[in-house]
Amino acid sequence: MELIQLFLKSIFIDNMVFATFLGMCSYLAVSKKVSTAVGLGAAVIFVMFVTVPLNFLLDQYILQPGALVWLGEEYAEYDLSFLTFILFIATIATMVQLVEMIVEKFAPSLYTSLGIFLPLIAVNCAILGGSLFMQQKEFNNITEATVYGVGSGIGWFLAIVAIGAIREKIRYSNVPEAFRGLGMTFILTGLMAIGFMSFGGMLTGGDAPVEKKEVVENVAPSEIEVEEVVTDSTAVGIATDSLTNIIQE
Repeated sequence: MELIQLFLKSIFIDNMVFATFLGMCSYLAVSKKVSTAVGLGAAVIFVMFVTVPLNFLLDQYILQPGALVWLGEEYAEYDLSFLTFILFIATIATMVQLVEMIVEKFAPSLYTSLGIFLPLIAVNCAILGGSLFMQQKEFNNITEATVYGVGSGIGWFLAIVAIGAIREKIRYSNVPEAFRGLGMTFILTGLMAIGFMSFGGMLTGGDAPVEKKEVVENVAPSEIEVEEVVTDSTAVGIATDSLTNIIQE
């Protein structure tokens, strides 16, 4: 159940485009047609599916302070966290190069349509952001990291395909000249981000109520002095008679 929640949350709630606005360059440039948007989105899913788990292993066994203890006790004090960006980007660049060769071999038309943006996946903020967020969330195992990577890739895929379909329809609409092009795209992206914010309550309604425990303190008995108040009945009677006379007058 936790993996399903993580998967849905990475797609809708922590969407790379609409929640953190990462990968906007490719999102805006390649979303003019649905066909190219689908191709690039599928490439991003594959790259994140591979790189996030690999970077998780790098983080657990190389980069974290004391992660090199598996080499011996003398390496327990080493801290290679300063190499995080270099190793993460190297892993991403390797996978992107593999994807580029596969697309060029089996889908040359898609390779031509994507152009320079296919190799630029290596510096796509969404790809690197997925690995850095994985490191920040401190997942317990590689399964959670893989689920998060796939979910984040699918979220980015849905975002670029959705805006690509809308931009194809807007092409035949009567849009004011001042809003044509990227202007209307930014407006639509903001509206879609507001819509995706509504998914924030998806996974928060099933929490069991927390039982409140009453804390009873033992108070030691204390001696309380009680003062006897003696009421002067005569003074009260005189005051009552005076008030009665004033009312009658």
